[in-house]
Amino acid sequence: MSVLIGGGVAVLFGLIGLIIWWRDFFVLLKGGIPILLLLGGALAVYVGIDELREKVRESQEKEKTELEKAKAEAEKYREELEKMKGPQE
Repeated sequence: MSVLIGGGVAVLFGLIGLIIWWRDFFVLLKGGIPILLLLGGALAVYVGIDELREKVRESQEKEKTELEKAKAEAEKYREELEKMKGPQE
């Protein structure tokens, strides 16, 4: 219950402060928006680069796996060919 009352008092004081310092609030808002945009953009660029790196890493691992499968299959076919040829003297 005390949290509810404290929250109500905080909202009331915030509303009164917003009415009294209306112009100061907009000055603060005008100064804060560019900073938030810069930080948000930097975060988006970082996440994008990290995602690109992850895709490249997954692609390389997939290629490595496919190459190993192809080598194993080629070895299997080589062994079968040797069996078909039989002993040659």
